[in-house]
Amino acid sequence: MEQQSKRIPALDLIKGMSVIGMIIIHTLLTFADVKSQSESAIGLFIVFLGRGTSIFLICMGITFMTSRHQSLKSSITRGGMLLGAALSMNFLKFIFPVIFGFAPHNFIQRYGWHAPIEQQYLYLMLLGDILQLAGMSLLFVGFIRKYVTNKYGILAIGLLVALVSREVSGINIDIPVVNYVFDLLFNNDFPAYVYFPVFPWMSFIIIGMFFGKWYQELNYNRPQLFKNMLYIGIPFAALGAPLVFIYGDYNYNGFYHMGPGGVLYFAGWTLIFLWVIFKISINVKENKFIKLLKYCSKNLTSMYMTQWILISWGKGIFGFRENGITTVLALIGMYIILTFSLQILLDLLRKKSQKSKAVEVLN
Repeated sequence: MEQQSKRIPALDLIKGMSVIGMIIIHTLLTFADVKSQSESAIGLFIVFLGRGTSIFLICMGITFMTSRHQSLKSSITRGGMLLGAALSMNFLKFIFPVIFGFAPHNFIQRYGWHAPIEQQYLYLMLLGDILQLAGMSLLFVGFIRKYVTNKYGILAIGLLVALVSREVSGINIDIPVVNYVFDLLFNNDFPAYVYFPVFPWMSFIIIGMFFGKWYQELNYNRPQLFKNMLYIGIPFAALGAPLVFIYGDYNYNGFYHMGPGGVLYFAGWTLIFLWVIFKISINVKENKFIKLLKYCSKNLTSMYMTQWILISWGKGIFGFRENGITTVLALIGMYIILTFSLQILLDLLRKKSQKSKAVEVLN
């Protein structure tokens, strides 16, 4: 079967929507004042959208199993590249504005610091976000893909990661480099130093891998795959709900550091949501908006980095969490345009560079 037939268009659309969604969410969280985030209907809805990280991670797990690049080496290489990209992004997000004097004072004061903050550069460089989670996870899940051939074995590993997440949360060793690796794996600080620790967030990627493996066994039957997601999603959500709402201290210690019940609950609703999107997508014809979402999906990592850097630089102009919802909505529109414009410019430059190399080869 040709590689193209393995692709799942619904996942491309979802990843494309996540690109636009993250610009909206990050703009609100960066520029909106507390009242606009917590009291306005629009602000509350956007904050709610920000709880959709599990959607992206499960999609990542599915596509990881159907990627052209199936070697362990490719997984480790990609993981290392993402970790490198994360460090570069943090430099441009945090340190670049400080060096050139346009980081707002209230952002610095948020951490209890006082200028000058050169001694805090390393801390800012190492702040952990979704790229660090993806990079660290790829260093592990490549071994699962290579050595675990039974789909239920993959699912068991994903659930085990969730099950032990609260028990290993906060493990720390007072050795600088090792300590940072442990932070990426097990951090439980709030305000978060590492927003998405590998335990428990890698579980969502591995659950996605389970469905990716199932997709292969179904001979790439997309309708049956999403039907299976619904059948698994409903009991997951049903089992997770009482754990989250009754035993929440252990199972939902905040969104960023949830326990096993939180993983089940969010994974369940994510799988149900994916089934809904698939049912909608099969009746949608190709149009300009669909092409736009596919473009976003194709350039997800670079657009993620671009929008965060642009938004972070904007703090020096528009202030940090100082704006009302009307201003924030205008900023959302502006940052969507800026992100797409810069991505298109980068594409043009890359194509020009490739064309120049081709000419050099011919000559």
